[in-house]
Amino acid sequence: MIGEITDSVIDWADSFGLIGLAIISSTEAAFQPVPPDLIVMPMSLSAENNFDLIMIFIVATLSSVLGSLGGYVIGSLGGRPVLRRFANQETIRKLESLTVRYGNAGVFIAAVSPIPYKVIAWTAGAGKMNLRIFLAAGLVGRSIRFGMEVLILGFWGEEFLKMLQNPLFWLITGILSMILFVPMSSWWADLDPMTNPPEEE
Repeated sequence: MIGEITDSVIDWADSFGLIGLAIISSTEAAFQPVPPDLIVMPMSLSAENNFDLIMIFIVATLSSVLGSLGGYVIGSLGGRPVLRRFANQETIRKLESLTVRYGNAGVFIAAVSPIPYKVIAWTAGAGKMNLRIFLAAGLVGRSIRFGMEVLILGFWGEEFLKMLQNPLFWLITGILSMILFVPMSSWWADLDPMTNPPEEE
């Protein structure tokens, strides 16, 4: 059911080109679940020239950051009840801990990660985070995320697709994933203050 809805939204947005990309990117950062990456990647693969790639990058990045303003307002007005209603409580605690521990860099880390951007925006709004800092960190993070997708698929798309067909690529990827999984999962779990309460003096 969810997959069918996602496919329908992607097909609809793809028919409108950059306008559809802007709508998906901005609304995903505020409230809807379909990630803009599902449009950025195929558009980058089919781009005819460098100008098209630059426009895909600019539209995806700026519309996502601007859309996060809507998510920030939702979190600011709705507060924690909105977070409790629509987001996993453990994820909320970890995101709040992320911003407390790492400050501006925490938003940047979250913006680059696969964490839904709207949850980041809701959390920042509910916590009354400095808006300029939130937008600046989000701009840098989203620029890196979408920039990498556009760069790899736009300029080395065919080579990348051929590489995906090579068993050696998946072997190396699997080994690297296992090496990174343990420290990354430990770091992510450690962000939850419920599982790591502060020590009493």
